[in-house]
Amino acid sequence: MMNESSAALPVRVAFVIPCYNEAAAIPQVIEACRNAVPGASVHVFDNRSTDDTAAVARAHGAQVSTVSLRGKGNVVRRMFADVEADVYVMLDGDATYDVCEAGQMIERLIRERLDMVVGARIDKHADAATYRRGHRFGNLMLTSAVRSVFGGAFTDMLSGYRVFSRRYVKSFPALASGFEIETELTVHALEQRMEYAEEPAHYLERPEGTASKLSTYRDGWRILMTIARLLLSERPLQSFLLLAAILALASLGMAAPVVVDYLETGLVPRLPTAILAVGVMLAAMLSLVCGAVLHTVTLGRKEAKRLLYLSIPALPPEARL
Repeated sequence: MMNESSAALPVRVAFVIPCYNEAAAIPQVIEACRNAVPGASVHVFDNRSTDDTAAVARAHGAQVSTVSLRGKGNVVRRMFADVEADVYVMLDGDATYDVCEAGQMIERLIRERLDMVVGARIDKHADAATYRRGHRFGNLMLTSAVRSVFGGAFTDMLSGYRVFSRRYVKSFPALASGFEIETELTVHALEQRMEYAEEPAHYLERPEGTASKLSTYRDGWRILMTIARLLLSERPLQSFLLLAAILALASLGMAAPVVVDYLETGLVPRLPTAILAVGVMLAAMLSLVCGAVLHTVTLGRKEAKRLLYLSIPALPPEARL
């Protein structure tokens, strides 16, 4: 006979869906969420849509919240703060992700005791507008950049289809305001050395009457700047060491002719150059000191975030979908 401790413990699953002008697609997404995980709560976070997204979502039984600050990052911050669940499934409200695959992503997260499962996008290449070549190439370049700086084995860093543990959600300090939030989500898992995995996820054609909100160049630039900001905040010693090396080389380049003149004539005819070279070398030394100090501060922040993560109870071994 199965005792109470070995009985399966159902988990609370919440679908959290950021939306902006998705009135045509959101009914399909809500219905797919209910079919994929019966009993799960469905939360739609409307980001000041100018169409009837909020009213349509509410009419189809979703719990609707309005986020006044524009940008996906602001929506994610609000979603993670307001929704209480054991497992969170985040996906866009444009019906481009196959929600039928959510069940296996959740089961893997629970079975392997992971903190994040990312839906790595694959498409049939039937429609070039589904997953545009520019977006695919940019994703590859940016994912490679993050791998080279922060490590990890992600192949689709920018996917908006993810499953999270409660521990992840409640310890994530969202700072980004726009589509660069996916970069922060990825780096947070890597920096906290969380367990994660990727699952193939079919990327579908957008429903008729809907339009993409992505801008290849603008969003790509913002993501690149986010990577640079994260590099500075999470790897300050390496960042300032690189800066110090560049300044030191520049200083030596300026000082070399001055030293040669002094050795040959005993005079310093280029006094302003000599002063500038000394100033640049002092800046290089200051960069090293700044890097060392900020490295210590970063270690303290990481320890604080880790302690917060550990303070949140993990799913028990008997948890089941």
